[in-house]
Amino acid sequence: QVRLAESGGGLVQAGGSLRLSCAASGLTFSNFAMGWFRQAPGKEREFVATISRSSGNTYYADSVKGRFTISRDNAKNTVYLQMNSLKPEDTAVYYCAARFSGYSDDYHQYAYWGQGTQVTVSS
Repeated sequence: QVRLAESGGGLVQAGGSLRLSCAASGLTFSNFAMGWFRQAPGKEREFVATISRSSGNTYYADSVKGRFTISRDNAKNTVYLQMNSLKPEDTAVYYCAARFSGYSDDYHQYAYWGQGTQVTVSS
């Protein structure tokens, strides 16, 4: 069974940092583009960042560009999201997702999802 397990969420003050991790099992990790999405209460799930299979390309939502960094370690089957300069509007449940082959900013295109980890940014 494919499993994606996020960790690293928590409560942080505005301006602070968090590093999310997502450990994958049950798939050939290097064959999948990975993405991070988030969903705040009452809002649709939104794209945050994605990374290509071999780390050659990364793409970010405009709202997080320059503050967040996505990376992956294929030897550890893990993708990361480093979040700096956090803002209250970053508060959401953050989900890790896997898509076979190429990247996408559309959550419908991702086949596998983690359980989510809560990020709360206080003002």
